[in-house]
Amino acid sequence: MSVVSTQNAEHYLWGDHCDGWHLAKSPNLSVIQESVPSGCAEIRHYHAHSEQFFYVLSGVATLELDGTIHQLAANQGLHVPVLMAHQLSNVNEETLVFIVVSTPPSHGDRINA
Repeated sequence: MSVVSTQNAEHYLWGDHCDGWHLAKSPNLSVIQESVPSGCAEIRHYHAHSEQFFYVLSGVATLELDGTIHQLAANQGLHVPVLMAHQLSNVNEETLVFIVVSTPPSHGDRINA
């Protein structure tokens, strides 16, 4: 085991100019740090098997969860149960940085709503 950060973690790009880093990646757990520039959003979707927890490190996340809009500031989080449609966006000026924890991992388990 070694210390992990965005400097040495597996990196990927998603959406319009968004970044992700796999901080932990196993068959049972995924921990990802993501960066979302102002004005960017993911596609509304749900997961058939994965539940997730979104935790904001900096900026403000707008997280629509089953029709309800939640504003998450730094040091706030929200649980997204299995099969719950959701969409994360950054409608603010500051870049959004957050952690998303998924169990089991959500890659390959995404269904666009």
